Amino acid sequence: MGKILFIRGGAVGDFILTLPAIQLVREQLPDAEVEVLGYPPIVRLAEAAGLVDATRSIEYGPLSSFFMPKAVLDPELMDYFDSFSVVISYLYDPDGFFEDNLSRSGVDTLYRGPYRIAENEKESPTPAATQLAKPLENLALFLDQPHVTLSFDDSSRADAEAFLHSSQADSDTHWVAIHPGSGSPRKNWSFEGWIEVAKQLHAEDPQTRFLVSSGEAEDRTVKDFLALLEAEKLAYAHASHLPLPVLGSVLQRAQLFLGHDSGISHLAAACGVPAVLVFGPTDPEIWAPRNPEVITVQAPEGDLSQVEEQEILNASRKILHN
Repeated sequence: MGKILFIRGGAVGDFILTLPAIQLVREQLPDAEVEVLGYPPIVRLAEAAGLVDATRSIEYGPLSSFFMPKAVLDPELMDYFDSFSVVISYLYDPDGFFEDNLSRSGVDTLYRGPYRIAENEKESPTPAATQLAKPLENLALFLDQPHVTLSFDDSSRADAEAFLHSSQADSDTHWVAIHPGSGSPRKNWSFEGWIEVAKQLHAEDPQTRFLVSSGEAEDRTVKDFLALLEAEKLAYAHASHLPLPVLGSVLQRAQLFLGHDSGISHLAAACGVPAVLVFGPTDPEIWAPRNPEVITVQAPEGDLSQVEEQEILNASRKILHN
């Protein structure tokens, strides 16, 4: 099969939802070289997990000319694209300029994946990962399992151990991870709700300590959440802006992950962490991770203010007691 290139922009969750397609190629076409063109901090996940042979940054300046009609193209990039037998692109290309310029570069086989997930399937919604794998049917590859289970390289695991060691937790600590934000405030349950759940979980198991993860989307608000934990004297470690493979390796130490419809929730699930995820305006049938041991709580009528703490606690206990 030669070399296969996936071109994938988007945020963390979008990329993780594409990993089942990448893994399918890796498993079914083991002799093919697989590469991803995307945002370096995100596509590093696939490389650290051994799903691709190489990655390249989509933020490379000369690439912008490929989105203009009849542009003067960078010769090195033209050679780069020409080296692939198959290109699968999820980029928004309504006028076909990018496709035309790939053809000018010598790309003969291009499959266009959905740049936007279909959400209007009312009777039988199709999971996002299944939709993203649809282009591979052109290669007679059909996705049966719309999720992945990731493990990372030695370097990522070593950095994770160093982080956990710095938190001064002992071997008896029972970690519960919480990601209190997401890419959109409308997807988030209240901080106060999460704190009440945390208080009860700690009361039931005093060895519980909370692993709070945050990234750019939570920078403005995570301090408020940490202050609430401190006010309740709940011990925590704050995993802030860790490289994604390191964060994934850290999360794998948790017995439970609590979060919303977010990229980090997808990361936790993909790392095999049992999770309780609260969904509001988005449809979990489409957007929730399909990994085992993921419980979704759908807000009534999409209104997160109607989610009861007891429902989250019951789901959390179900996982912890198992």
